[in-house]
Amino acid sequence: MLLTIAAVQAAPVYLDLPASLAKAETLIAQAAAQGAKLVVFPETWLPGYPAWLDCCRDVNLWDSPAVKQVYRRLFENSVVVPGPVTEALGAAARAHGVVLNISVHERVLAGPGRGTLYNTMLTFDADGTLALAHRKLMPTYTERLLWGQGDGRSLHAVNTAVGRLGGLICWEHWMPPARQRLHESGEDIHVAAWPQLKEMNLVASRHYAFEGRCFVVAAGAIMQVRDLPAELEPTPDLAADPAAFVLRGGSVIIGPDGTVLAGPVYDEELILTAEIDLARLPEERMTLDVAGHYSRPDVFGPGATS
Repeated sequence: MLLTIAAVQAAPVYLDLPASLAKAETLIAQAAAQGAKLVVFPETWLPGYPAWLDCCRDVNLWDSPAVKQVYRRLFENSVVVPGPVTEALGAAARAHGVVLNISVHERVLAGPGRGTLYNTMLTFDADGTLALAHRKLMPTYTERLLWGQGDGRSLHAVNTAVGRLGGLICWEHWMPPARQRLHESGEDIHVAAWPQLKEMNLVASRHYAFEGRCFVVAAGAIMQVRDLPAELEPTPDLAADPAAFVLRGGSVIIGPDGTVLAGPVYDEELILTAEIDLARLPEERMTLDVAGHYSRPDVFGPGATS
């Protein structure tokens, strides 16, 4: 089965959910016009990855009025799942006949967790159905100031119009049990959502493709100093140049043997595409199947003897 898949490398309109949603709809249409049947966005693209946690001064100060204001704006511009934004995203997927994977800041309208934000990956099938919502299991380092922990109920691939699709968010790719859970669920294509792809993020994405014997779409975002919240002060190394890149993209598409098929590309907005052939998957699984002939459950499974 031949199909074109796409990673959207772009900046949202940071901390502005309506404007970012409108830009997402435009980018989905552009990717579909390029023949893409799967469209992937970076980590928390709606309404933007909070790079200010690492690029601005004093963000960890207790009771900081400036940080409280930024968090309030982020909260007000986060996505209710399900809700009007997910309906709009599903409608865009359906209108263009694409499978859509987009990651968001999620907030809860009522009940437990109403004051907590989550880092959530949404997968929409080509008919517009919300097929899966996965909350990041463990926010990394400074991210714990913003997000609660997810759970394991969503650690599985789902059937879509482009095959079985699964995904992990950022440093979840360094959680071996999470990777194995997804491998065992049988992925044809894996989404790796990152804020940007530094060298080790690219290594992790290529390793995942080789280990899981699946295609990987790794998406990174673009952010410049001028996009940081006005309430906060950039670190001295960034403050002098509003055009300097905080997030550089680095999006890449990888084959099931770990070979790079497209990218990585840095410091520009683009829609990165590659044509893939799902018939390659059994060819690569002949030598390695970590959920099958290479798994050794007698050694590593429940009740195994050491």
